[in-house]
Amino acid sequence: MPLIPQSMMKGIHFITLVAPIVSAIEVAIPLTAPMGAASLLGNLVSLSIEQDRWTDWAGTTEPNTFFNNVLDNFVQITNTSSFVRIGADSEDHTDFSYDVEYAEDIFPPSSTIKPYPEATNITVGQGYYNIISHLPNGTQVQWGVNFRENNFTAVYLETVALMNAFSSSAVVEKNITLKFIEVGNEADLYRNNKGRNNSWNVKEYVSEWEHFAHNVSATANLTKSSYTKLIGAAFAESSHNNLTGFSPQAIFNLGILESSAGQLIETISQHHYSGSFCTGGGAVLQDLMTKSYIRGNISMFVPDIEATLAKGLKYILGETNSMSCHGAPNVSNTAGAALWLLDYTLYATQVGISRLHFHEGIGYKYNLIQPVTLNYSILDGSPIAPLAPHVQPAYYAAIIAAEAIGASGTTQAAEISIDENNVSGYAFYEYGSLSKAVFINTVAYFSGAGVRNSTHIDFSFTGTGHAANMMSVKTLKIGYASDTANLTWGGQTYETSDGRVSGPLTVDVLPVSSGVDLQETEAILVTFL
Repeated sequence: MPLIPQSMMKGIHFITLVAPIVSAIEVAIPLTAPMGAASLLGNLVSLSIEQDRWTDWAGTTEPNTFFNNVLDNFVQITNTSSFVRIGADSEDHTDFSYDVEYAEDIFPPSSTIKPYPEATNITVGQGYYNIISHLPNGTQVQWGVNFRENNFTAVYLETVALMNAFSSSAVVEKNITLKFIEVGNEADLYRNNKGRNNSWNVKEYVSEWEHFAHNVSATANLTKSSYTKLIGAAFAESSHNNLTGFSPQAIFNLGILESSAGQLIETISQHHYSGSFCTGGGAVLQDLMTKSYIRGNISMFVPDIEATLAKGLKYILGETNSMSCHGAPNVSNTAGAALWLLDYTLYATQVGISRLHFHEGIGYKYNLIQPVTLNYSILDGSPIAPLAPHVQPAYYAAIIAAEAIGASGTTQAAEISIDENNVSGYAFYEYGSLSKAVFINTVAYFSGAGVRNSTHIDFSFTGTGHAANMMSVKTLKIGYASDTANLTWGGQTYETSDGRVSGPLTVDVLPVSSGVDLQETEAILVTFL
């Protein structure tokens, strides 16, 4: 190499290139579904919708096309009907009036913590329930009625209107069905929100719930052979004392399942958030994404789940998401939260949770979907230029889960043992044979962090069965963990005006023997060919 004259040295900048660190792991995947592999339905990732603005989600005089499209995307992938819960906090603030066509809401002022707060009072009419007909064909529904206000007349009128809607020709023709009625939301918190007095306990809850739910079921003409059943529990958290606090074990021990209404319970629901933003501050994206943190948030429910399954009932998270009080800014609305949702959902299946309803409200930070135009910021409530309906990063996680499950109706999943703190993996089986795997790198990669490291994954297979020689690899491409848009899944985007996927599909077809590289803040779907 010739020497560079001293006179030219001033204009030259020497750059030190730092190569990314590539760690290597080998994962062993059974070729046939292991004993105890979880059976998955295509609506594993479902929605819970705050009912105060239900009319915005469904549309009043005409359907909300954007919302229907983003629901139908899942149906097209899994050939499984969507499952939507309508209720939450505002179900316990809802009254019925024949003088109201759809809904009249009273909202508290917007705040920086909750730019789009829940309504404190909702008065609804028959049209509010009838617009369930606007949802896609085959949608299954769980609907909440008011228990907190202890008003038999109100809940009677709500139940009559609910059953009238679901028996209407417009709903029946589209095979939209009422799978569950939920009597009350998070009754364990009634002591805190003035729904009951300070002495309110689980024994009183069971007694009052049985009375209320009996009236609801009689009004709805529910029997053991009815399609529509009741949801059990719907408590806010796992009780620290599972025998005397608000928990499945406690209500079982108090005989709720032997009551006339309790015999209509088919599924136990509990609610959970992985942190709180109710007082502002304190949320860190990397914490949310961390593999051990995700597992801790799910495994705390194992005693509840085991007690529920032992009774022959199903167990769901009927309301869940990242941070309570509508999410934390620059955490819940980011690409990193998409990886959290994917790992959180798939791990939940491994402990017996059969469905997760991710909570949504108009303008909530943790939404998968923003179904209407927003005029002020979801982060702090400041005015913004009108922001059209759109999906948020977490929506991609739901799409990946749907693609991993597929449309066979036979899919099972088993976590892959990976001795790595920041990489999660799940194997998927169709008709008992290995078909796909999902891998997630939960290291949060941020702008300014320098080189982006990756983990190389080599595969080995155990047991008998066909071991594929080739595989296709589809990647969720993310710039930075803090990104709130511009993700792509297999080169395609769902960030479109109509919520439909757009752009050419890009997948890599590789020999299985080559393994795969998984970058920080990335997820891949491997399909064994």
